[in-house]
Amino acid sequence: MEELITFIAQNLVDHPEDVKTVVKGTENDVTIELSVHPDDMGKIIGKQGRMAKALRTIVKAAAVKEGKQIHYNVEII
Repeated sequence: MEELITFIAQNLVDHPEDVKTVVKGTENDVTIELSVHPDDMGKIIGKQGRMAKALRTIVKAAAVKEGKQIHYNVEII
């Protein structure tokens, strides 16, 4: 899942080398922290948070496709 978020974020921003993800949590409750260059924050969050919500939706859909019942939380920092 970490690779998926990193791949998507790197293709959305102007500074892909500054995209970093950190996975924290337990087996069933995972938090993925996504950090980007300050100039790219608006691109990752999107208007009214639509891009951030879309990233969360993609992660949840990928988890379901893998047959995992894990709660994923994507935090943009």
